[in-house]
This record gives sequence, structure tokens and C-alpha cells, in this order.
Amino acid sequence: MTAEHIKIGCETEYDPLKKVLLAPPTFMSIKEPINTIQKRFFKENINPKIAQKQHDTFVETLRKNDVDVILLPPDEKYPEQVFTRDIGFTLGSHVFVSEMAHDVRKGEENSFLQWLNEIKITYTNLKGDKIEGGDVLIDGNSIYVGVSNRTNKHAIADLQELLPVYEVIDIPFTDTFLHLDCIFNILSPTEALIYRGEIDKKKEKHLAERYSLIEVSKEEQATMGTNVLSIGNKKVISLPINKGVNKELEKRGYTVIEVDISEIIKSGGAFRCCTLPILREKPSKGLIDKIFHE
Repeated sequence: MTAEHIKIGCETEYDPLKKVLLAPPTFMSIKEPINTIQKRFFKENINPKIAQKQHDTFVETLRKNDVDVILLPPDEKYPEQVFTRDIGFTLGSHVFVSEMAHDVRKGEENSFLQWLNEIKITYTNLKGDKIEGGDVLIDGNSIYVGVSNRTNKHAIADLQELLPVYEVIDIPFTDTFLHLDCIFNILSPTEALIYRGEIDKKKEKHLAERYSLIEVSKEEQATMGTNVLSIGNKKVISLPINKGVNKELEKRGYTVIEVDISEIIKSGGAFRCCTLPILREKPSKGLIDKIFHE
């Protein structure tokens, strides 16, 4: 398979998803709690058989919606490998590979690198820069990057240099949460989910000027209500437990596809965390207007 046969590109968080990387939770466990949710479930831990069954349903749901799912091989050295979002990201026609910040996750990116090399996709390896995909969201010419324990301002400045045609906007938030997509997620050109009170006030105001912000409650943030996955045409994959979020989305004309991954979220991530988009196909302007403005 040559590079010519693999189309890549992501211009938004909501264009129709066509190709995505996932990793099965075969060896998933909480070995060393690295976030507040993991601390809560450390003793109970994760049942990998239940997690695998739920992940299989998620993969099947994506495929039923015409998404090409590529599964990276599981490796018992990496108990957090199911969260492929963090090992890299696609911005425009550029694929980036992250260097994982925490010891328990270092090396997860190797399977992604191997896949990219095998199919001869050109990429930029951000080795030496502290940046993870859960902190990176794109919407047209704007790239929002969370300033977190996993992503720093130096790496954000480097990303701006690498992508001069984009505006890279840093979004500082409290250290209560690992990544930006745990508290903010873009759904459309005009709407986004947010868990308020965690993002820098000036930056939250900036986001409110661009998007109609749909608030996620404290209870539903704890069950990853913000971490939905848009698959295009106003279809969103969400957890059935997050009834408030799902109701608000349906009120705004979204089709909510409910999938239970309650075992997986014990480790602190949901649908966006579990996916690394390689290709989202941009609809024509007329179709975009029809989807989002009818």
C-alpha cells in the first residue's frame, strides 16, 4: 500500500469521519492512577473482558456508519493504549506523532509510528515536544490547544511555527483534568460542549464569542459527558448514562448514537479519547449549510 492510496486530512472535529485508528483494550488496567477518575476506580479496577466487549460494540457502531476502523495491535506493556487520541493527531493534511509525557504511557506511540511507516504516510514526529492529542482540537483555520500537565506552551509555539497558515490558540485550564477534551469539545461551526469553571476566564470568554456553549453538569463530566465523538452530519456517539448531554444535543437537532463504554471510562476517557482520526471528508459548502443551518 502506497501513500497515494491513503487519503489523510482533518479540518474540523465534526466533518464526516472516514478513517480512524483505535486500539483494543486487551491489556487495559489501572496500574498507576494518573487522573482523578482512575484514583476513584483503582481498587475496583477494570474488567478487560467487559471493556473488550464494549469496545467491540463501539467499533461495530463506527463501521455501520461507514467509518474505516484500523486497529493497532495491543501490547501488554501499555495498559492505557486504548486511548489512541493522545499518541498523535491529524491537522489539515499533516499527521503528527506525540511523545507521551507520563512514564506509564511512554512508548504507546511506537505502534502508530510503525503503521505510518508501513503504509508510507509522511508525518512529523514531535519528539522532544510535550504535546498530546487530547489537548488538540481543530476547527477550520483555528487550532485550540490545551495548556496542561501533558502539553506545554513551548510545544504549542512550535506547532504554530510548523503550521503558519493556522491560528494556534492556547487554552490554559486547571490541573484537575488531564486533557482539554475532558472539558471542551467542538460539535459544529457554532456549537461546543463545555464544563465550566476550569478554563482560563479570558479564553472561556473567547470560546463563548465563537460558539454557543452547551454546559455539561459536574455529574456528567465525571462520566465523560464532554468526551463525545462527532462522526459527521450532526451524528454524535455518546454514553447512555449522560442523559442531560444527550437531551441537549437532540434538542439542537443532533442524532445521538448511544454506546455503553462504562468500563472503559473508569480509566478517564471516552469516545474522543479512544479514537485518532486520520480522515474526515469535508462536505461541500452547500452541504455544510444544509447540515448545520436548516
